[in-house]
Amino acid sequence: MTSLSRDTSPKAQRVQIELLRQAPPWRKLHMVAQMNQTLRDLALSGLRQRHPHASAEELRRRLADLLLGPELAMKVYGSLDEKETRV
Repeated sequence: MTSLSRDTSPKAQRVQIELLRQAPPWRKLHMVAQMNQTLRDLALSGLRQRHPHASAEELRRRLADLLLGPELAMKVYGSLDEKETRV
């Protein structure tokens, strides 16, 4: 078996994989939900750093650009320019 991570020993990796295999489906879904929330939190943090004066609404709209892509986000939420002018 090839290593999935350079900083994890093969023995530790085998233990991790075995624990994941034994986990019930609800636990796996919970872990995925936690990872998705962490991704959103990190993305919002980066957006706050790049746009320190943006409102919460504008940050959510910019997050939609990242998660959905600009084209779909514009169709669903309208243009970002419209959001900026209302702030």
